[in-house]
Amino acid sequence: MGRAAPSPPRHPAAGIHVLADDDPRWARGPVEQAAAACEGGASVVQLRTKFATDRQTLEWARSIRTITLRAGVHFVVNDRFDLALAADADGVHLGQGDLPPSRLPRAALERLRVGFSTHDLDQAMAAGSMKELDYVAFGPIFGTQSKDSSYSARGTDALAEVARAVSPLPLVAIGGINAENLPDIVRAGAAGAAVISAVTDAPDLSAATRELCEVHEKILQQVGANA
Repeated sequence: MGRAAPSPPRHPAAGIHVLADDDPRWARGPVEQAAAACEGGASVVQLRTKFATDRQTLEWARSIRTITLRAGVHFVVNDRFDLALAADADGVHLGQGDLPPSRLPRAALERLRVGFSTHDLDQAMAAGSMKELDYVAFGPIFGTQSKDSSYSARGTDALAEVARAVSPLPLVAIGGINAENLPDIVRAGAAGAAVISAVTDAPDLSAATRELCEVHEKILQQVGANA
């Protein structure tokens, strides 16, 4: 009997994305959050800053880059490709109000993986045709209290529709995701799930991340077995 073919490498967008966030309501800062997320097995750490200066953001980003390199975790800087490049991050995640992916400099496109947030089917379909993107994000799925959003909860039916629309690009879901509703996200076709308060507001950030990762892996196995 021949050996089974090796499994293909997992896309960097797959798995649990923990947003290291600088909102002052959290008991721990972004670097501590990132370290705990890595310890808990997160696939991706995203640095999201809405209150810090560029100087502070870059300082945090460089510290997190050191931590994620040691842990083998993908590191993404939100909104700012220039700070992502300066910190030697793996990727940049852009929103609807940021520089369009098509306007990123060639140096950024050559060095960074690019993710893009969408909030409705039209935005997602437009993103699906962007050759610069490595993955698409969609939400809020269940609503969110961790960030300001003018969008209502989209739900898992919309998530499934968007997953089909952007395929073969991986889809990352965000908005109100926790260990209880994560299985619904995976079953709807999302490759990844991005979380903020499910980790940053937990008493034990590493344990919260670990639980999310374990739930994600368990549901992936069940979905694969039923395929």
